[in-house]
Amino acid sequence: MADVAIVGAGPNGLAAGVVMARAGLNVEVFEAGRTIGGGARTMELLEPDHFHDVCSAVHPMALASPFFREFGLEERVRFEVPELSYANPLGGGRAGLAYRDLGRTVQGLGKDGQAWRRLMRPLVQHIDGVVDTGLNQFLRVPRHPLAAALLGLATLEQGSGLWNLRFSTEEAAALFTGVAAHAVGRLPSPAAAGAGLTLGAHAHVGGWPIPLGGSQALVDAMAEDIRAHGGVIHTGQTVDSVGELDGARAVLLDVSPNVAARIAGGRLPQKYLATLDRFRFGDGACKVDFILSEPVPWANEEVRSAGTVHVGGTRAETAASEAAVAAGRHPDSPYVLVSQPSGFDPSRAPHGRHVLWTYCHVPHGSTRDMTEAIVRQIERFAPGFRDVVVRSHVMTAADLEHYNENYVGGDFSGGAVTIPQLLARPSLGPNPWRMPAKGLYLCSASTPPGPGVHGMGGYHAAKLALKDVFDLPMPGLSPGA
Repeated sequence: MADVAIVGAGPNGLAAGVVMARAGLNVEVFEAGRTIGGGARTMELLEPDHFHDVCSAVHPMALASPFFREFGLEERVRFEVPELSYANPLGGGRAGLAYRDLGRTVQGLGKDGQAWRRLMRPLVQHIDGVVDTGLNQFLRVPRHPLAAALLGLATLEQGSGLWNLRFSTEEAAALFTGVAAHAVGRLPSPAAAGAGLTLGAHAHVGGWPIPLGGSQALVDAMAEDIRAHGGVIHTGQTVDSVGELDGARAVLLDVSPNVAARIAGGRLPQKYLATLDRFRFGDGACKVDFILSEPVPWANEEVRSAGTVHVGGTRAETAASEAAVAAGRHPDSPYVLVSQPSGFDPSRAPHGRHVLWTYCHVPHGSTRDMTEAIVRQIERFAPGFRDVVVRSHVMTAADLEHYNENYVGGDFSGGAVTIPQLLARPSLGPNPWRMPAKGLYLCSASTPPGPGVHGMGGYHAAKLALKDVFDLPMPGLSPGA
């Protein structure tokens, strides 16, 4: 048996594998699926040569994550970074537009431009501190106090009823609401505001990059590095108990808390198991992928050049949609997150065709097919969209859990994104990745910093395991190290 066994080959599990293999340890990764990737798989879902990202598609944190920066991701994977990071279409052909160029964004927002600048510019100027604050355990003294304070104050404003005091136009208000809604939950809320501010700031720094070839390129790069340093990755192999990994000195679990309790419960104290049982999962998503005969015919021409589009209408409409989901209802006009990858990466579809990535939020465990509601909502802002749809593929929230048992109830975030669960994810303490059993660690999105393709859960857990179990320093992770 290896020195290190990792259960789950999602971005966090593979990040942990990179660190451990680079440290000279014998690493084995076990993945239940037929392919690696977890939330970053790319597949031909509908027709040959049409490549769809099954879960994540656009990666605001990929170029900012300390793990990926140390790993030299930009040297290993090619990205296309749209000039227009994201857009929020409105009625009458209007839209809020967030460009990589903050000045251009400010100019486009008219009389709310300076208000947008005052909100985003301090975070852009202190982006390294914002990243350090957001991609670590929150229960610690921040290494960048000014950045933490700026982010905290903006979060208090945009996470409460005060958010309506800053903007006077629908364009600016909707532009922030759309990005905050990534967090899945009622709006406004501090957790959603924190996510929206961080993602929004990155839109004006490195942009929101799209990996050429699909999200699979990110996990393939990590897998290649693990193998190059002697690691082994097993696919189609389920681990039902950590007892199967008895020879490993360290076991890292890239799984949800309920799965961790099932496979490691015999080694964990009852108090900790009760903590895992109290961990709560959020609402789910209904994912719909499309093949199109031509690009989406957005009424606003500029939206056609956006990598990501938030289709929810006005601030009030998006908030109403998210409130309905939180109350257990399926909204008639859902907030729809849209990615247009083939406009930037021609390899995703044959000439003359396009792929479109969409999802909307739905109640936990939903079995409802939201394809028609998504089509109808996009059609509001892109008349004629229905006519360019060639085929579609749906995964309900229940299907998402079947696809990946860590997506409990269709919650792809690894647990509800709320302030209590960001502070105790899944347990309260300075090192929540360390489980109370010798050599056992949790490294999934159910640990800090939470959801997203950044690899930081695995990175933090691996650093602890190197110190605790092997008394080894962090190795170099760059391609030339």
